[in-house]
Amino acid sequence: MVDPLFATDAMRSLFAPRATLARMLDVEAALARAEGACGVIPADAARAITDACATLDVDAATLVHAARESGNYAIPLVAALTRHVDAAARGYVHWGATSQDVIDTGRVLQLRDALAMLANELAGLDAALATQARRHRDTPLAGRTWLQQALPVTLGLKLATALAAARRQAARLARVRSEVAVLQFGGAVGTLASLGADAAAVERALAAELDLAVPELPWHTQRDRLVDVATMLGSLIATLGKVARDVALLAQTEVAEAFEPAAPGRGGSSTLPHKRNPVASSIALAAAVRAPGLVATMLAAAVQEHERGLGNWPAEWDVLPELCELAAGALAAMRAVVEGLDVDAAQMRANLAVTHGQILAEAVQMALAPSIGRGDAHALVAGIGKAAAARGVALGEALKNDARVTRWLDGAAIDRLMDPAHYLGMAGEFVDRALAVKPHDPSHDC
Repeated sequence: MVDPLFATDAMRSLFAPRATLARMLDVEAALARAEGACGVIPADAARAITDACATLDVDAATLVHAARESGNYAIPLVAALTRHVDAAARGYVHWGATSQDVIDTGRVLQLRDALAMLANELAGLDAALATQARRHRDTPLAGRTWLQQALPVTLGLKLATALAAARRQAARLARVRSEVAVLQFGGAVGTLASLGADAAAVERALAAELDLAVPELPWHTQRDRLVDVATMLGSLIATLGKVARDVALLAQTEVAEAFEPAAPGRGGSSTLPHKRNPVASSIALAAAVRAPGLVATMLAAAVQEHERGLGNWPAEWDVLPELCELAAGALAAMRAVVEGLDVDAAQMRANLAVTHGQILAEAVQMALAPSIGRGDAHALVAGIGKAAAARGVALGEALKNDARVTRWLDGAAIDRLMDPAHYLGMAGEFVDRALAVKPHDPSHDC
């Protein structure tokens, strides 16, 4: 019931039961064509099997029920396909293959499409982050460490760090998508003995039919490629969760610096009329909570027994689809948030002033350090700052009234040091650096 809340319809459709079975039938059809082309099975049988794969209508619920007895859903699917093929061709269905060949290769086909979908959505998030980082390159706000005000930063810098991370994720996604697009075809134990001297030719033809790479050897119990997909998706979701966490914290009532885009009925409460809840950020954060356990399942399932895993291979079956769906939902949610980010720059400036200049204590310390040493400067400014806070006096005023400071800094220098815009370091340059990097173009991927 809740799946649509955390995933996009498009991604869910890729992994729907019928879609999963259709991809497995694509593999069976491609196998028949490859074997027909190599002379392993009659050409008429290859055509009949291909036609049957295109017209077979299997009830997924019935098939899954049958899989309880067989141990996987390829076995009842092949049985249904065999019954659907005309009598002359039935003996050639699934020739030389095993269930894992069909399930794993079907899953690879799904992952290739899913990762392409994520790459396109990530490119949209990239564009949104770049636009907002450029727009807010010089918009100052309080940088916070341990949830306390630390030093001034800019909203552009905060967004640029997310942009840089998103581009790293795009590069990882492209690499993983290329590396996972590999045929799994090994027969019962990974030797293709059932195909004899024709094995290599059929393997090449099958890979070509499906537009997949031929691996150096079957990988049915070496799951590193799929683990790489899982860990990449987990990392991507974590990056999105970081953006969501920052937006949610900036939207807190007591902070009120940035908000998700408003829309009728969006973020409302069932009882509190005034609420504007960060609902899209909640989707990404929920994904970030769920993803680590799913990635851990893939890592645990990778340790398989001999030539076919017992229990660990089936444990994978729902994990990668769920990770893809969570990533898609989080991506769509955060792209919409960034595109419509509602920024209150005036409130950011007001929050910079709530410490009455204390947020710029380091700037004063560093200005004094060349004259009295960093350690002494730190102690001096800390002492003045604590006393000023106790008396309810602004730090700048306290500094101007302390001869230990005015010996080295005049009033104009102190006023400049109390201006957040003059203590932003390389924030603007860092934003420019991030924007100068060419974004990843998913159309160039495999």
